[in-house]
Amino acid sequence: MVRKIKKKKSGIRIFVLVLLMVVFAAFAYRSIITPGNHQISEKEYEDETSLNSYIKIIPDSSGDRMTTVPPSKIETDHSVSISLSSNKLNSTNAILIRLKDNTILMQKNSEEKIYPASMTKIMTAIIAIENLPDLNEEIELTHYTFNGLYSADASMAGFKPGERVRAIDLLYGVMLPSGAECCIALADHIAGSEQNFVKLMNQKAVVLGMGNTHFENTTGLHDENHYTTVKDLSILLIYALQKDTFRDIFTSSRHSTQPTNKHPGGITFYSTMFEALGDQDIIGGEILGGKTGYTDEAGLCLASIAKVGNQEYILVTAGAKGSQYSEQFNITDALAVYNSIRK
Repeated sequence: MVRKIKKKKSGIRIFVLVLLMVVFAAFAYRSIITPGNHQISEKEYEDETSLNSYIKIIPDSSGDRMTTVPPSKIETDHSVSISLSSNKLNSTNAILIRLKDNTILMQKNSEEKIYPASMTKIMTAIIAIENLPDLNEEIELTHYTFNGLYSADASMAGFKPGERVRAIDLLYGVMLPSGAECCIALADHIAGSEQNFVKLMNQKAVVLGMGNTHFENTTGLHDENHYTTVKDLSILLIYALQKDTFRDIFTSSRHSTQPTNKHPGGITFYSTMFEALGDQDIIGGEILGGKTGYTDEAGLCLASIAKVGNQEYILVTAGAKGSQYSEQFNITDALAVYNSIRK
């Protein structure tokens, strides 16, 4: 009888010991998979590293300048300040970003809907670059390419129906003189139609996290359903500038095409931004490149890149009063903002 009781007590001890071991193991496992330590899935990693989530903003004490707290915890350089209030700008919408760490230094109505006008062509160009296997391939502009462009008073690069042009020359035609016929020719060649090409543009906007953007055409001609924000455009420009071909085109002041069957001597393009800038420049730096835009509804617009000191900055502005025949207040704003950067 005594032996049976001892055996029973021994069994209880073993059971309790096993139970404690199970509890301890469960506790240890839970501590390993807490939110602070769990492994990131591929989808979560893509979300965290998207440009949209990267530009996370908080207001500073002035109310109109902004700094960022990126998810990657890159330190903000507090030694940089902007001596210009955004309220002094002619443009109704603006955003200034330092490219080194995507810090937003100034913004004004940056998430308000705007019409992008020819700044649209930044997306047109980057989609074309990413879908052209050979930039020296010749593309023919047909009579259909020009349908509706002249009646819409679209800006043109100067090519003619039946002209065979290298893809790279069409890309320069898109960005420097803002040639609408170049946009349509690239769209038709790559996607079969402008409508199909626009689908690629909208898909890219989604991938980049441009949540307040929708495109209806490749040229920026006005349409109520063709809209974006300067913040979304800054996300696009940051992305596009990482592509060497785009950066080369975006920062060119002029480009001469190869001879074609319609232009034996080629055509020389001049950047609309550099033409408007003239001999003006910024103190302690230079404006490296840009893309202008204008429609009656969009106002004067500009997406640009500049180097001040040893840092690069991008500025996207929209909604300035005036026209292509008035003072170029988009250029005036760019000079004022870049000149206001102080270290």
